[in-house]
Amino acid sequence: MRVVGPEVPGSAEVLTDEALAFVAALHTRFLGRRNELLAARQERRQRYADGADPGFLPETAHVRADRTWRVAGAGPGLEDRRVEITGPTDRRMAVNALNSGAQVWLADLEDATSPTWRNVVGGQHSLLDAFRGRLDFTTAEGKEYRVGPTTPTVVMRPRGWHLAEKHLAYVDRAGQEVAACASLVDAGLYLFHNARLLVDAGRGPYLYLPKLEGHLEARLWNDVFVVAQQMLGLPHGTIRATVLIETLPAAFEMEEILWELRDHCAGLNAGRWDYLFSVIKTFRSRGRRYVLPDRSRLTMAVPFLRAYTELLVATCHRRGAHAIGGMSAFIPDRRDPAVTARALEQVRADKQREATAGYDGTWVAHPDLVPVARDVFDEVLGARPHQLHRLRDDVVVTARDLLDVASATGEVTDAGVRTNVSVALRYLASWLRGTGAAAIDHLMEDAATAEISRSQLWQWVHHEVVTAEGTPLTRASVERVLGEVLAELPRSTGDRYDDAADVLRQVALADAFPTFLTLCAYSQHLVERADGPGAGDRDPDGAATVAG
Repeated sequence: MRVVGPEVPGSAEVLTDEALAFVAALHTRFLGRRNELLAARQERRQRYADGADPGFLPETAHVRADRTWRVAGAGPGLEDRRVEITGPTDRRMAVNALNSGAQVWLADLEDATSPTWRNVVGGQHSLLDAFRGRLDFTTAEGKEYRVGPTTPTVVMRPRGWHLAEKHLAYVDRAGQEVAACASLVDAGLYLFHNARLLVDAGRGPYLYLPKLEGHLEARLWNDVFVVAQQMLGLPHGTIRATVLIETLPAAFEMEEILWELRDHCAGLNAGRWDYLFSVIKTFRSRGRRYVLPDRSRLTMAVPFLRAYTELLVATCHRRGAHAIGGMSAFIPDRRDPAVTARALEQVRADKQREATAGYDGTWVAHPDLVPVARDVFDEVLGARPHQLHRLRDDVVVTARDLLDVASATGEVTDAGVRTNVSVALRYLASWLRGTGAAAIDHLMEDAATAEISRSQLWQWVHHEVVTAEGTPLTRASVERVLGEVLAELPRSTGDRYDDAADVLRQVALADAFPTFLTLCAYSQHLVERADGPGAGDRDPDGAATVAG
């Protein structure tokens, strides 16, 4: 493994020879399978584009029919997950999360982190310091941030299988140098530096697994865990994973995903925003009946989304796994009491829905939301750490229910178009500046919510939708809105709005639909080479990024 990115703060401690050798060994064992699974993703998506529907797999019916098996469940420190705070791993945000009072901190190297090389290394360095009691942060104004005596259990989210880390080059046995797999980089560095320390502290090395599209991808993660534990001298089952069900194909394979990871599995999470993006992406070319209304109308009360969330609870509790709810996008504003009151009201209602449905815990995106989420779950859980006793035998969800996109009623409006343009543009500008979670219009936006905005724009233009006000949506009409939004934004040196507009045109207005908006943005804008361009720069969903 060779570092091709520049030296950044934390490099000396994070990118040691021993750590890089560990990551390289994981690449040697698993890179080829990862590439094969990414190619299978592309083939599956083409079948869906040609008219096939996702469905429950007949070849794994025996796994679903066998009622006897259970997953390993929560590890030490994960028994009570009623409130989990999510956020990036820069030092300031890490201190805030560790002081938040939540039971769990989702330390996010994925959708809430812009993958600049400084952020990738710095995030690992923040976690390394946190577990060694030396994490602090001082602002330019002299304000100090320090970690208190009681901290949440940390569950780290690595980047998905489809992403490359182009600041590290893996050299295979034939001497070919290719960009590293971001999943193996993030998980490998984290486990190498911290797994043993976490076990000794009475907790454990815990991960959130994003963007899985099926049980074979879960099997790959399980095999990574088995090998990593052997290399680190840890007992089998020490690593525990929570899988985000945030793609439509994965919703049909929840039980199979739990089965594949059963010795290393703590639960599933309803990754609602990525799931909604996946639904749009899957059916983007399939006709008008699959066109969804304004993003603001797509709440978790919509029948096809409610079916997915209730199936998740029933599936988890049948197998002894925690079911963790998703994140309401509303956030408070300490400068505006009215906004804060509305955010607290919306979040309370969202968490009451989850707790009533049987969820064992939930996500929040801001420390001020921890108390309201805890109050809701305290009312339902009492002294119990979870609701695994609620098997939800009343839940019967069919493939038709999960695919009933037409159950989302409402219209596409001029305001909805403008909102999608404005949010996607401003989020991309923030992402290009190195911030992956941004408060925009009193909502917390990350890569998942930005994906909804841009994919809706693509779908609306592709199907020549006419808004409720009578505006035909074309590339030209959306381009006009983009120009108007750009003209209204306050400009400053280094704001990146023009670069963001170029990226938005590529991912929302081009003929082709890029599978993820961050792929081209990463390659074009975030990759820094210490010694010039390297191999493996093609990444159509990662399939051609690496070889091995």
